[in-house]
Amino acid sequence: MKVLVVGSGGREHAIIWKLLQSPKVSYVYCAPGNGGIRQMAECVDIKADDIEGLCRFAKKHKIDLTVVGPELPLSLGIVDAFEKEGLRIFGPRKDAAIIESSKAFAKDLMQKYGIPTAKYRIYEDETKAKEEIDSFGLPVVIKADGLAAGKGVIIARTKEEALNAIDIIMKEKHFGEAGNKVVVEEFLEGKEVSILAFVDGKTAVPMVSAQDYKRVFDNDKGLNTGGMGAISPAPHYDDKVAVEVMEKIIKPTVEAMNKENRPYKGVLYFGLMITKDGPKVVEYNCRFGDPETEAVLLRLESDLVEIMEAVLDERLHEVDIEWTNNAAMCVVMASGGYPENFEKGYEIKGLENAEEGIIFHAGTKYVDGKIVTNGGRVLVFSALGRTLDEARAIVYGDIEKVSFKDCHYRRDIGLIK
Repeated sequence: MKVLVVGSGGREHAIIWKLLQSPKVSYVYCAPGNGGIRQMAECVDIKADDIEGLCRFAKKHKIDLTVVGPELPLSLGIVDAFEKEGLRIFGPRKDAAIIESSKAFAKDLMQKYGIPTAKYRIYEDETKAKEEIDSFGLPVVIKADGLAAGKGVIIARTKEEALNAIDIIMKEKHFGEAGNKVVVEEFLEGKEVSILAFVDGKTAVPMVSAQDYKRVFDNDKGLNTGGMGAISPAPHYDDKVAVEVMEKIIKPTVEAMNKENRPYKGVLYFGLMITKDGPKVVEYNCRFGDPETEAVLLRLESDLVEIMEAVLDERLHEVDIEWTNNAAMCVVMASGGYPENFEKGYEIKGLENAEEGIIFHAGTKYVDGKIVTNGGRVLVFSALGRTLDEARAIVYGDIEKVSFKDCHYRRDIGLIK
């Protein structure tokens, strides 16, 4: 079968790497892809949000399965458009992708159906948000309602920071239209865990757990990013917690979406906080998490294509999904200045020397025979080991062999648990 993967990051590179292990796959296209993906798949110069262009391409090339990586095309209705043309595509429809594209929708859904989450209020008026900020206590979490590439969340530790955060989102429109509304919520104390689940509209099957590292610098300092690394399994997620999450969060979320007449099919990501009062939902994502995918998929032993086909055909309950007990981790090498301003176009050196683990390209471009930087998160170094320490040694061993101007990465992934 011919497969089209939509997106251009490390997540998409990891998905392609896994899809190519299936005997069912004969050829893979990626739109638009990147400098590393081009070594595995044919890159097509169509942007991920060009729904019409992608649809035309899939019809012309008789694509058997399209897999959507990023949230933007899903929120724009790419699945609806493909289904209308009779094309098979993996991901939620627009009315279900709203679970990520509107944090206000997600919070109201959880409140309505009793799914544990932080207390919150939604504001469209910045003055009212500021007037009521004291009622939340400190620290307080301020979130842009819409999509903000993983950067629209500000944790304010003082009242001044909270008021400034509201200005940044609502007045200065730092995240564009995503900041027309804000969600202000209580700060949850605990350990963060990421759970991705395959969902076919009725059945949900969780993947192995992961822990994401969102802050840009060591010791969880600096700004929130799209993620600077991940480990799997998450050390604070045992069988007892897993059962509680399944019964109180995953199943009720899938049922809630059905009751709202928004059946969910694809991958649903649960960003959780394991608090003293039990697990609570921090956020939902309507797709594979990034960089969790670059760790989690290393542990998948089953055929990803077969799982995706079972999701599309609503027979996920028939599939036995197997995982290795080995540990996986990944570390992001980023451009200097990320997650704020950064330069592009620097040559990446030493890639041919790093062969112990796997390097997934996130923000790279192939120019005149060279791989150069083309984004904030540039490379994702990933590895599987019998233990986390073994995987960690492989990843950091590879990182030391690769460099580009002003590159930086966290050195404590896997140490902070």
